[in-house]
Amino acid sequence: MTTPVCTSASHAAAPVTQTLPYPSFSSYMRARQPVLLRTARSLTGNPSDAEDLLQTALAKTYVAWERIEDHRALDGYVRRALLNTRTSQWRKRKVDEFACEELPEPDPVYAADDPAEQQALRDAMWRAIMRLPARQRAMVVLRYYEDLSEVQTAEVLGVSVGTVKSAVSRALGKLREDVELGLVRS
Repeated sequence: MTTPVCTSASHAAAPVTQTLPYPSFSSYMRARQPVLLRTARSLTGNPSDAEDLLQTALAKTYVAWERIEDHRALDGYVRRALLNTRTSQWRKRKVDEFACEELPEPDPVYAADDPAEQQALRDAMWRAIMRLPARQRAMVVLRYYEDLSEVQTAEVLGVSVGTVKSAVSRALGKLREDVELGLVRS
């Protein structure tokens, strides 16, 4: 004798609709999530950790939803949950210390990580850009510093898209060959 696993294929294929017990929580969460995520980001300094922190705080808020009497003060409640959760995480962090025979050498600092080197590179780049002809300089600034598309750059300057493409290509070639910029990069 065999026991049937599924009595009807139609029941298995039927979509399951799930209704949340607190629709007001869903609407609150959707409306306030960007603001609360910024708060979480300021507490953690890391976007991934901020998302996790906000998710934990919202889960705690959801559990306490019926007990919250004044729903006008929800932001304060969630912010307090964010702060308390972050404080608990900070207190629970584990710091491992290991005894070793030799002290570890610090990682070498690469020029790309050095703020002074980065500033020197930025300064050299601007000096090289200032040596470009005015029209090329305008196109490079609009394309790469203002982050406009080729079409938008052409519209701003009143030229064709082909003109923007060729002028930017020539400008980038000049920047690649710039002696001062080459000395700073190497």
